[in-house]
Amino acid sequence: MMGKRTNDEMSFLDHLEDLRWHLIRATTSILIAASVAFIFKDFIWNVIIFGPRSMDFPTYSWLCNMGNLIGIETTFCAEEFPFIIQNRTVAGQFSAHIWTSIYAGFIVAFPYVIFQFWSFISPGLYDNERKSARGFIFISSFLFFLGVLFGYYVITPLSLNFLANYTVSTEISNEFDLDSYIALVRSSSLASGLVFELPIIIYFLTKIGLVTPQFLRKYRKFALVFVLIISAIITPPDIASQVIVAIPILILYQISIYISAVVVRNQKRKKHV
Repeated sequence: MMGKRTNDEMSFLDHLEDLRWHLIRATTSILIAASVAFIFKDFIWNVIIFGPRSMDFPTYSWLCNMGNLIGIETTFCAEEFPFIIQNRTVAGQFSAHIWTSIYAGFIVAFPYVIFQFWSFISPGLYDNERKSARGFIFISSFLFFLGVLFGYYVITPLSLNFLANYTVSTEISNEFDLDSYIALVRSSSLASGLVFELPIIIYFLTKIGLVTPQFLRKYRKFALVFVLIISAIITPPDIASQVIVAIPILILYQISIYISAVVVRNQKRKKHV
């Protein structure tokens, strides 16, 4: 027996009303977390946002030690970055404070947002499908936070180091706008967090029949090209950084193939029961 869906008797308007309350709760959780982040601005800005700007950042220290170990001079061993961060608009700092708090709120509240998403779609699943996806919230949250950390500790420092030390003339000094700097940290972290959700996306696409493991294996070469394109977009244009970013994405792609195969195998097994 496949079990029963729990929301078969709900009308379309009932579904919309249910969705509205899930969105309200998810948005409220983000705003609450954003308010906390807004209050603790010293930690958010001086420790997190401006962390990659300091040469004491763990990534730079590790890469500097690696460079010294193999006898290569790198810019990771410098005393400070050759740039300053400036604000050139009247409400620039206040606006940056608000939007950074909102993004931080989204990251912190992500597990609850996913919980609301799952609470909305799970009543439409069969009993056995809900049981097989019990770890959805934990796994998706874990992958998201893992991706955010990867973007923050790998992509952001590599990008910042490359762009800060890149110069076309000694006559030009780097004075980065506040919004530009924040956009680098934000996009690197959030983009990585969302990319790391690939196995979850493949799981659901396989469940509804849009993707199969055979399809993923067949187009593996095209996926490799796509991964390299993504790596080129979210990293500076140097080969080393792109390879570092591409490796975990390719690993996630392989994991996605395995997940897709497991889903298909379980579906075939249920048909024969």
